[in-house]
Amino acid sequence: QVQLVESGGGLVQAGGSLRLSCAASGTTFSINDMGWYRQAPGKERELVAVVSSGGSSNYADSVKGRFTISRDNPKNTVYLQMNSLKPEDTAVYYCKARVAIGGTRFTADYWGQGTQVTVSS
Repeated sequence: QVQLVESGGGLVQAGGSLRLSCAASGTTFSINDMGWYRQAPGKERELVAVVSSGGSSNYADSVKGRFTISRDNPKNTVYLQMNSLKPEDTAVYYCKARVAIGGTRFTADYWGQGTQVTVSS
């Protein structure tokens, strides 16, 4: 069973920085995209950033220029460097990994448990 373990959340003042990490384990299959999503109270979960196994990345407009996603493929780990944080970045941040099911054209998505990020004004 694939497990994703996140770390790095916490409380920070506006303008500060945090770095989130997410390590995937429990699979010998290839991991395609890895990404970060967030969910604020009363809002739907939204994409923050995603990175492919080849290193191509995409970002939500609201975080472009402030957040950077990266991954270490041998370690099956994805990172999210968050700079110039704003109070509106406050949310639970979730990691997601899309795993290729070996020998098929299918994939499966796995989620981490979430880590709280709180930005005070």
